Order: sequence, then C-alpha cells, then structure tokens
Amino acid sequence: MRTVYRVLSMAIAIAVVLQVAAIALAGFTVSKDAGDGVTIGADYSNFGQSYHSIAGTAIGLLALVLLIVSFLTNVPRGRSLAGIIVGLVAIQFVLAVVSFGIPALGVLHGINGLAIAGVAGAAARRSTETPAQQTANV
Repeated sequence: MRTVYRVLSMAIAIAVVLQVAAIALAGFTVSKDAGDGVTIGADYSNFGQSYHSIAGTAIGLLALVLLIVSFLTNVPRGRSLAGIIVGLVAIQFVLAVVSFGIPALGVLHGINGLAIAGVAGAAARRSTETPAQQTANV
C-alpha cells in the first residue's frame, strides 16, 4: 500500500503542475484569440480552460482516494499529510468559485495550488523512507 500511497501522491503533484501549464495555455490563448478579433464573452472557452476545470475535479478525487489509502498504510504522518491535501483541495475549490466574483482572490487560488503540489511531494517522499529514516525524522 505504500506504493499506492506514493503513486497517488506523485500523481497529485504532477496533476497540479499540469494545472499550472493548462491555465497558462488558457491565458495565452485568450490573449491570442482577442488579438485575432475573436469575441471573448460568457460562452468563450478554450482547451486550457476546459482542461484546468476537468483536471481540478480529478485532483479532488485523487486526494480523497489518497486519504482512504492513508489509513491502510504505515507511512509516517501519512494520514496527516493526506488530510492536509484534502483540506487544501477543498479550499482550492472554494477559492476557484469565489475568485470568479472577486478576481483578486485568484492569486490565493494559484498559491494554494502550489501548496497542494508541495504537500503531495512531501507525502510521496515520506512514503519512500526506510524505518531508520522514519525514526530519525519523527
């Protein structure tokens, strides 16, 4: 189960990196489309925006599965890290919704996304520690 925990943690971290790339693609696509005379309205969408939305939901599901797996393995602080990831993902969804009404909060959405990647990376690293390292790090 340690391997499952590690793979899920790494998948979350990688998915966040892809989220960053997708939203960058979305922003540059909007800029290019506007420059080409495309009308940017409420019904406008591009691949980066769509991917960002769909992948965000997938990250939420991965986080919940990681939390469940954390109870089936002996990764040091594994449950805590998985719980923190779930909490950060919940905050991420709230920030996403609120940021459409208050765009400045989008900054916190971006920063929180990086925090998710960082904690997921830390969780993946914890799952690879030997028993001697676990004792020294606790």
